[in-house]
Amino acid sequence: MSTAPDSLVPGHCFQDLPPVAVEVARGVTRLFCRRDLFAICEVPLPNGRRADLMGIDAKGQLTIVEIKVSKADLTTDAKWTDYLDYCDRFFWAVPDHLAGLLDEHRFLPETAGVIVADRYDAAVIREAPHRPLAPARRKAELLRFARRAARRLSAQIDPTLGWGQ
Repeated sequence: MSTAPDSLVPGHCFQDLPPVAVEVARGVTRLFCRRDLFAICEVPLPNGRRADLMGIDAKGQLTIVEIKVSKADLTTDAKWTDYLDYCDRFFWAVPDHLAGLLDEHRFLPETAGVIVADRYDAAVIREAPHRPLAPARRKAELLRFARRAARRLSAQIDPTLGWGQ
């Protein structure tokens, strides 16, 4: 068992990120709630990557959101395609000033959607194409998502239960 607290124990979500990244996450979360899609932050994936946000909708479809708030961080990201095997949809979420960069071919516009967000709200600028997970992968990822969310909720009741990923 890990000795580090789960990242969504109150006060741990996005604790090391700039405030603007937290604001983008808040806007995306509001947008997702209106779409009946609910997300948790900083979700470790089996391949060692960590999704900034992972959400689930009423049909059990999984969406991953990668948040970028600076041009340098966005243009040097070489790992984002590693998330695609763990979701039905993938979005970039950025502040307004970065949205135009995501039309470049290296960001695979045919694969990734774009959300522009701030602390108050968000809007889908380009819808993410639906790429259904294989049934066995879906089952495994849904179970991991549900258990992680339940573990994080349990940690709100008793913070000593929040250990582990």
